Amino acid sequence: MQPDEVKALLEALLFCATSPLKLEEVSKKFDVSLEDLEKAIEMLKKETENGKRGIALRKVAGGYLFAVKPGLKKAVEDFFGYNEDSRFSKAALETLAIIAYRQPITLAEINAFRGVDSSRPVKSLLEKGLIKIAGRKKVPGKPLLYRTTEKFLKEFGLNSLEDLPSFEEFSDVIPEVEQPELFKNEDKT
Repeated sequence: MQPDEVKALLEALLFCATSPLKLEEVSKKFDVSLEDLEKAIEMLKKETENGKRGIALRKVAGGYLFAVKPGLKKAVEDFFGYNEDSRFSKAALETLAIIAYRQPITLAEINAFRGVDSSRPVKSLLEKGLIKIAGRKKVPGKPLLYRTTEKFLKEFGLNSLEDLPSFEEFSDVIPEVEQPELFKNEDKT
């Protein structure tokens, strides 16, 4: 395939993709080298960044997706109707942050960090597919362990958990914040 054909194929696949497009899968399916696909991705990325287009190419959850450019997000939401289900309560966001930074983690550990019962936010996050049950902890009672999903990465525009901001990055934005227990001894595995 010629470079323009590879780029056109990727653009069509990205336009139709509902989940992150993985170059390895495209390479196998269409017998195109990863190198050619990566060059085509770079061309598409430059076109969407430099042009006056309403879309951007984003690397999320180990693949690629077209997304609405941030400056147009509100207009698109207004046009298609704001989805109330996509909103998060403060409790759900706190719980999700704790799970993201401390995973895998039990409900009791989440409760200890928050200082309140977190079973409702955990249930809500499970229903939204942002977290999943990741087994049981090998302690008496064998409580369930929770971790984030690929949908979490996609929803928050992260390629991997390593892309989560560190406490230092939070401190740059809000310097007066003291380092909470959540960020101590970070282990994002």
